[in-house]
Amino acid sequence: MTLLDKDGVHVSADGEVATVTLANPAKRNAQSPAMWRALAEAGRVLPGGIRVVVLRGQGKSFSAGLDRQAFEPEGFEGEQSFLDLARGSDEELDAAIAEYQQAFTWWRRPDLISVAAVQGHAIGAGFQLALACDLRVCAEDAQFAMRETSLGLVPDLTGTHPLVGLVGYARALEICATGRFVHAEEADRLGLANLVVALHELEGAVTDLTAALLASPRDAVVETKALLAGATARTYDEQRAAERAAQARRLRDLAGLGD
Repeated sequence: MTLLDKDGVHVSADGEVATVTLANPAKRNAQSPAMWRALAEAGRVLPGGIRVVVLRGQGKSFSAGLDRQAFEPEGFEGEQSFLDLARGSDEELDAAIAEYQQAFTWWRRPDLISVAAVQGHAIGAGFQLALACDLRVCAEDAQFAMRETSLGLVPDLTGTHPLVGLVGYARALEICATGRFVHAEEADRLGLANLVVALHELEGAVTDLTAALLASPRDAVVETKALLAGATARTYDEQRAAERAAQARRLRDLAGLGD
């Protein structure tokens, strides 16, 4: 069932699984403000029964990052160019970037698990979109790079927080400041990738992972995700208390005593 098809984003649903596809392979799925608005809308149109969202990119690349046309004086048709945007007030600039970030923020919602299937290049905004997901399954040809600094910019599409969480501050700084490529083998070693497979095995690996994620009861997975997501912000004793509270809810539900 198709839920959305606009501005290089296609969203479909099949039972408890939704697939979000970046569908502009001619431009290696380069991103634009229109694509970001469509990606934000993708999160809003998902049916309530969706448990797993798979993010894919058509063609040889997951996403080559920001479409450089955004920096041209004319920008995109019907859009304010980034150069014009920079001439606005601080409040206008902040609001615009906050709107762009909405395309990257919903993937870690507590009620679902998101999986990025990454092949080829995932550069800049593409890297940050993969980082926005809970999990990443990568083909052996996957290449990540945070190229914003080479353009005189900073990563601003929510990628810095998960990157530091996955690889640590020092490695994240080195990756971002140099803009170098992180190939699939290193991504696996650093914890950026949950799984690396041959390119022809990528679809099957994502299918198998999706089935495994759906095998356990939804409420137990949701509670577990919340426990893990908040663990680093809690003290050890606070985490113990959170575990007790979550387990009490689960036990009551299993006994038919829930609200």
